[in-house]
Amino acid sequence: MKDRHKQILSDSLLLKSIHDRVEQELTIDPVKTSQLITLKFVFYLCISVICYSGIFMIQQPILFIGCFILYGFSSMLFAFNFAHDFSHNTVFKNKRANNFCYTVLYTLMGAHAKAWKQRHIQSHHFAPNVEEYDSDLKISKLIRVIPNSKYYWWHKFQHIYATLAYTTYSLFWVFIKDVVILFSHDNYTTKKNFYYHLTFWFQKLVYIGYLFILPFEFSNQTWSVVLIGFIAMHLCQSVFLLFTFFITHHVEGTEYPTTNNEGEINTSWVMNQIKSSNDLNPFSKTANFIFGGFNNHIAHHLFPNVHHVHYPELNKVVYRVLNENGIQPNETSYFGGIVSHLRLLKKMSSVENPQLTTT
Repeated sequence: MKDRHKQILSDSLLLKSIHDRVEQELTIDPVKTSQLITLKFVFYLCISVICYSGIFMIQQPILFIGCFILYGFSSMLFAFNFAHDFSHNTVFKNKRANNFCYTVLYTLMGAHAKAWKQRHIQSHHFAPNVEEYDSDLKISKLIRVIPNSKYYWWHKFQHIYATLAYTTYSLFWVFIKDVVILFSHDNYTTKKNFYYHLTFWFQKLVYIGYLFILPFEFSNQTWSVVLIGFIAMHLCQSVFLLFTFFITHHVEGTEYPTTNNEGEINTSWVMNQIKSSNDLNPFSKTANFIFGGFNNHIAHHLFPNVHHVHYPELNKVVYRVLNENGIQPNETSYFGGIVSHLRLLKKMSSVENPQLTTT
């Protein structure tokens, strides 16, 4: 898909310059990197285990539901910090080890690991924000972010109902989206054979078993309280999850490259990655520790083979080269990104808006 982008000599030279400067200026200490990854793993694992254990120990229903919600956040941050890097094979040298750990973490989140990975690597990373190629743009017709895309009457109110709609996303992903993908024909899965179906249903059963059946059987709560805790967890984690996903690509200033009649993308690959992404506090080690590199989206799209613990230092080099070439990356704070995303939805709530950017 990379050869579908427009070939621009100056952009090719820019990409080469970025890689050359990063190779010269970024120093990676394998021992220190391994220590930091191990520390993060122990930190997020301990928090997740403590929160999950609390589900079986807490007596009061309200505290039980609160513990369920905390587990949802801790497990999601665990996945942010490790599943994404596992999917790009940046933790272990062995690809099988990376894929196994990635599958385990995605199973614990209730999502079908293989379906997401194939779309993320083959589609989103090659052409972010390009309607014909980026599968992430096909989530729902409820939200309109692409300029000149099909308009429905309810989009007039999308900036109002968006946050409420986002609360349902993880439930939708786990119980509807994955099932639809399983039984749909697509361009990302070569063969959905018996093993593919077996792993799909096994992962779903493990998720339902450990996060609903076990709490129902071994906690001190009724099935209705367990169900409320399970749903409340999804509602709360969904808002954080979807806002985090959306503000990395869908805020004011991010671009949506178009294609010609032959399906060729009207921008270069490197500018597609840079101009379609948004960074959140890109030089903050604290933000990087929390979001697992999702906040450094430009660096991740340009260097998906580099582990996220290096992104703050990597960004210093990337931003320096971009600024030297007169390119201003998209950058917001986390909450500033939420505001900017909602403003984008407001702008896209009318049929036409000339202020929005396409290339």
